[in-house]
Amino acid sequence: MQSTIGATKSTEPPRQVGCGPVGEFDSADVGSVRRAFSSAPSWRFRQAWLSEEESAFLPGEARLGWRGNSILIFAELFDGDIFNEATALNQRAWELGDVFEIFLRPASSAGYVEFQITPDNHRLQLRYPDSDAVRVARATKNLDSALVSEQSIQSRTWKSSDRWKVLAEIPATSAHADFTSLAGTEWQISFGRYDYTRGHSKPVISSTSLHAAPDFHRTQEWQKILFTTPSSELNNE
Repeated sequence: MQSTIGATKSTEPPRQVGCGPVGEFDSADVGSVRRAFSSAPSWRFRQAWLSEEESAFLPGEARLGWRGNSILIFAELFDGDIFNEATALNQRAWELGDVFEIFLRPASSAGYVEFQITPDNHRLQLRYPDSDAVRVARATKNLDSALVSEQSIQSRTWKSSDRWKVLAEIPATSAHADFTSLAGTEWQISFGRYDYTRGHSKPVISSTSLHAAPDFHRTQEWQKILFTTPSSELNNE
């Protein structure tokens, strides 16, 4: 639920990227997951609204694939102080510590979803019917109408001394879409991050989108995706 006053910088709208299916992997084995996503499209986290990244910024990367009717995401985030105080579903995770954020919208829909995942695999699940709902939630500081109470996605996390990793599987039906297969469908996607350090008053925020301002809900700057089959891959260059 990011909206921060700060510098504004012009960026070019994103080109469409083709995203193919991910092969089989053992979801309990992070090495198996990393190998399966090794050829998947990837985006690194940035602070595109700044002329240069903050000194406390740490890198991260998110990769994207699909299988059947599910979107698959693997992220690896470097972090000097890995923590989040969330203890249950749908707490205000971005205010409680480190989070990885996923934003998804089918091109055919006015609505979109936001999923936040903590290092301990607690989740905040939000579904907005349109951009007006986001503005209302911000104005009232109330997310109740956007909360998704049933478990919408599957996720797993791993932590080590200097980084944490996230695997997420998101059914298309959880994101305002009712497709029998993702093949050939167009989407917008973005990943955000809150990197907190205890003893510091504010987190370092970053996004894989080239946002002109520090607002993760600037949908016009989200990455455009076409989910492809091997015979219809786009040139990602």
